[in-house]
Amino acid sequence: MHNIKQAVILAGGKGTRLRPYTTILPKPLMPIGEYPILEILIKKLKNNGIQNIIIATGYLSHLIKAYFANGEKLGVNIRYSHEDKPMGTAGPLKLIKNLDDQFLVMNGDLLTDLSFSEFSKYHLENDSELTICMYKKIVKIDLGVLKLSEDSRIIDYIEKPKYNFDVSMGIYAMNKTVIDKIPNNTYYDLPDLVLKMINENSSLKGYNFDGIWLDVGRPTDYNQALELFDSEDKEKFLN
Repeated sequence: MHNIKQAVILAGGKGTRLRPYTTILPKPLMPIGEYPILEILIKKLKNNGIQNIIIATGYLSHLIKAYFANGEKLGVNIRYSHEDKPMGTAGPLKLIKNLDDQFLVMNGDLLTDLSFSEFSKYHLENDSELTICMYKKIVKIDLGVLKLSEDSRIIDYIEKPKYNFDVSMGIYAMNKTVIDKIPNNTYYDLPDLVLKMINENSSLKGYNFDGIWLDVGRPTDYNQALELFDSEDKEKFLN
């Protein structure tokens, strides 16, 4: 069974949640320790056998291109796909030429110790069109939650409940056939694509991951990532 050798990194967003920093710096270049977050991600991909990387750019793309160039300094092959207007998270995939039959797609602002090779292996072994990497997220409601009957009688009161959800990590493994499901020249997000595939009874799988995952585009996660990268063994984020 062939391993996945290609990854698309979505790096075109404006990073509005991290303003004012991202008014002059694209979100994937935000520093974690001594590296931009995107460099950590690329090094991790390389160390998992994925050396052909396509960076989908938009906002402040010239800075990303100036920093990474063709990827030679990191030992990978990087090419770029540029969107002239915002196209969501799935729309930019339609612009990319010469995709492999199987490839990874991910946001460019993630800090994780996920094994991309194990994730890829799971996707290929299950022969799914699309595999979504999932993380269990606990959401706490800092209020008292009321449950009512149909006639508005209070039948339960739950003080500050916690709920568990399986959330998307923004990391996907895809069969090239998925691209045909994305409309041309249209703003289209990955959740739209997933819902369309569910409605079409396409083959979708979820991959459970219980390690470290942070969405650096959120200020709370970014601050946590800074602390974690300094206190933990850095190698697990790079390998």
